[in-house]
Amino acid sequence: MDTAILTLRVPQEVKDQLGKLAEATHRSQSFLGCEAIQRYIDLESWQISEIQQAICEADAGDFASDDEFNAVVKKYAR
Repeated sequence: MDTAILTLRVPQEVKDQLGKLAEATHRSQSFLGCEAIQRYIDLESWQISEIQQAICEADAGDFASDDEFNAVVKKYAR
């Protein structure tokens, strides 16, 4: 895998925490930072994809019926 250099400014506390975590896990700060960024990208990409899909469904008029909606509300209402 090709790699590239990425420089970030983070609060000193975050850098210190990353250093402690790297020591505790015997991983490099670079490895942990890359892993954290990848997890963030994966989560945000998934969320954006789900939102876009929901917008397409809404634009197509694909909504829950009143009965379906009320069943869900009743299931979680206390």
